Amino acid sequence: MDSPSYSLYPEPPASGSSQINVSNPERVVSAIGGLALTAFAFRQRRPAVGLLMGMLGGGLLYRGLSGHCPLSSAVGRSTSGQSAKPISAHVTETILAPRREVYEYWRQLENLPRFMHHLLKVTEYDERHSHWVAHLPGGRGRVSWDAEIHQDEPDQRIAWRSVPGASVDNAGEVQFVDAPGRYGTEIHVHISYRPPAGSIGLRLGQALNRSFEQMVKEDLQRLKEMLETENKPVQMETPAPALV
Repeated sequence: MDSPSYSLYPEPPASGSSQINVSNPERVVSAIGGLALTAFAFRQRRPAVGLLMGMLGGGLLYRGLSGHCPLSSAVGRSTSGQSAKPISAHVTETILAPRREVYEYWRQLENLPRFMHHLLKVTEYDERHSHWVAHLPGGRGRVSWDAEIHQDEPDQRIAWRSVPGASVDNAGEVQFVDAPGRYGTEIHVHISYRPPAGSIGLRLGQALNRSFEQMVKEDLQRLKEMLETENKPVQMETPAPALV
């Protein structure tokens, strides 16, 4: 049996909202300034000025609480160098179907939402690039990002990652190997993502970490059921003996 050799268990680069690019002193100043501006906005009698102050205050509060500044990210500036810790799942499943068939089904990325229920839709732009839409935990909305396939070895391996600046930094890899006795296919899946930076992202990551690997296991069980049902041999009926 072939043994899987992962690409050092892929971790998504911290390039989007998972990157903490504001130092702790700046975060404190931003949070205090944001609170002050927000309070000032509520006391304004001129709506236009109040709205402007509220927007500035909200932006500073986000900067302070999350540690992520979109403007600094756009210009490549960071005073922290920190990033959210990735959350990963590593799951193996055996599917009683030919390796090529399992690979080809996964390689059509638009098939993924059929067994990955947290995914709403995957749209392939070309052979390498795609757009993903997923449900947020608890049905609290949706999140989307663009991704690219950076390794594709037919019948053996597919590896993908989010593009720089994605709303959710993530990466994944799946390997396809012959099962013992070369009957069926073992799939080895490793998926990793970084929650948004800051305290809100940390709480979200802690909540998801407890259920993330179980969710991936259930996804692969659905894939197993789908492909094994398609490959179930048809039992021919035995004709009744002719009456003489």
